[in-house]
Amino acid sequence: GESRVPSPPLLSPSLSLPPSRCLGEWEQSRRPRGPVATPRDKPEDRAPRALPPPLGDERFGAATMLDRAPYASVPPGEAQWTGGAAVERPPESPERAETPETPRGGGGMQLKKEISLVNGVCLIVGNMIGSGIFVSPKGVLMHSGSYGLSLVVWALGGIFSVFGALCYAELGTTITKSGASYAYILEAFGGFLAFVRLWTSLLIIEPTGQAVIALTLANYLLQPVFPTCALPYTAARLIAAASVGLLTFTNCAHVKWGTRVQDVFTYAKVVALIVIIIAGLVKLGMGQTQHFENSFQGSSWNPGDMALALYSALFSYSGWDTLNFVTEEIKNPTRNLPMSIGISMPIVTVIYILTNVAYYTILDFNAIIASEAVAVTFADQIFGVFNWTIMLAVAMSCFGGLNASILAASRLFFVGSREGHLPDALSMIHVERYTPIPALLFNGLMTCVYLCVDDIFQLINYYSFSYWLFVGLSIAGQLYLRWKQPHRHRPLKLSLFFPIVFCLCTVFLVAVPLYSDTINSLIGICIALSGIPVYLLTVYPPESRRPQFLRRFLASFTRYTQFLCYCVLTELDPDPDPNPGVEMTERKSL
Repeated sequence: GESRVPSPPLLSPSLSLPPSRCLGEWEQSRRPRGPVATPRDKPEDRAPRALPPPLGDERFGAATMLDRAPYASVPPGEAQWTGGAAVERPPESPERAETPETPRGGGGMQLKKEISLVNGVCLIVGNMIGSGIFVSPKGVLMHSGSYGLSLVVWALGGIFSVFGALCYAELGTTITKSGASYAYILEAFGGFLAFVRLWTSLLIIEPTGQAVIALTLANYLLQPVFPTCALPYTAARLIAAASVGLLTFTNCAHVKWGTRVQDVFTYAKVVALIVIIIAGLVKLGMGQTQHFENSFQGSSWNPGDMALALYSALFSYSGWDTLNFVTEEIKNPTRNLPMSIGISMPIVTVIYILTNVAYYTILDFNAIIASEAVAVTFADQIFGVFNWTIMLAVAMSCFGGLNASILAASRLFFVGSREGHLPDALSMIHVERYTPIPALLFNGLMTCVYLCVDDIFQLINYYSFSYWLFVGLSIAGQLYLRWKQPHRHRPLKLSLFFPIVFCLCTVFLVAVPLYSDTINSLIGICIALSGIPVYLLTVYPPESRRPQFLRRFLASFTRYTQFLCYCVLTELDPDPDPNPGVEMTERKSL
């Protein structure tokens, strides 16, 4: 997480540097990097390490200058080569010279802060309200056994998610890095556990979740066209891949394009749920209350069934951490991040509970259990020939959720690359659009690869265990930082009651699947552990000790990524604490 010096110069056929100033040597001399943090090597304790010797291969070409500002990427006192003629950049004036007290970072290439309060609320609401509320009421009701207990489970899921979101609000305003749980685990426990978290997200959590959402979107789009027969396999995959490609392009083009798409589709899905709520409440007001008589009759109080019911509800509530993946792009994050969470969480919780009340008013227990999509069954009985509108609403909801997931996952890979856990090319941004195009393309490619898996829905069984394991670990990191750094500046400081209760509940959510779904849980553990040899072979050793063929490949990959994506490496805004070691008396306390 250390600050970067100016990005390496872009490549151009019209300008050239002598071979001695190739990209590899430029990075070695102008981009010092500390070692990757380990559990005993915190980010703040990193020491500079030796960089690998020059590769001595002119195939990597000569770096050249395409910066719009004169001498923007040329170090003071050194020459800028333009067609063989050297033009020396004048030295910096003393008042502009970099000193230890004035770290570089204000004028470098960075992600732009373009996410407002409204955009933040729409990102959270749009990612939380995906396909789950239209489908998963069946799972909650099946495991709880009654309408009354299922509504209690939905309320408990909302309260649990509020606790987690509040903890992430404190973490996001204290550790102002993008990346959510990855950044928080890195700050608290070092690079090893953070890399395992990143590796699990890369292999399972992000691409699998996006592939499932994209396939659900495609299925609901095709359902009205093939109402009485099986959906064509190839058509569903192609539509899903096209949706991923379209949203990847949108987010590559401009951050604002992605947030506007998110705003529009969030409004659309909220309106669709409000229509369902109104229809159910009207029937309830007309006296259709028979389904709520003896509403707790048949309830299952078995701890395993309760846990599975809560899992189904939490699947619908997942996404409350979306905004923490893009913290560095939020305008005034110390204000807008907690406010976005505080506004969106009550909205989603109330909408979910009222939507289920509407479902239970119209549909009996057996109809919900037998339904593959509760919202569509509801529409068949209420809207008649206009039931296609709900299918369209589900598809739009999935489209908005997919957009938010792509936006968040790309920033996770971007931050992981910037910390040295992924190839440097993924931490580049476009020089004009300020979007992480390589990270977005990598995320889209991974999702499309998983679309080729026949039983993609089987992979989602490994998702929940890994997801809650690392979310709980990040909240444990919050408690650890409270103990190790009690005087750290925290714009929002919660009572310890919230993280302690959330950690205890997370232990329950992680332990129960080990008993009730042992095979899938063990597979999830093995996927996480598979990152250990990768870390020991490619991340932990100094760059000089890594295989030369790997170094050559990554240098070439970085160079051609610059060619293709017109992008440069970024700097991290240091955002120093104005009063280090001093508790701020005016901070908010909850």
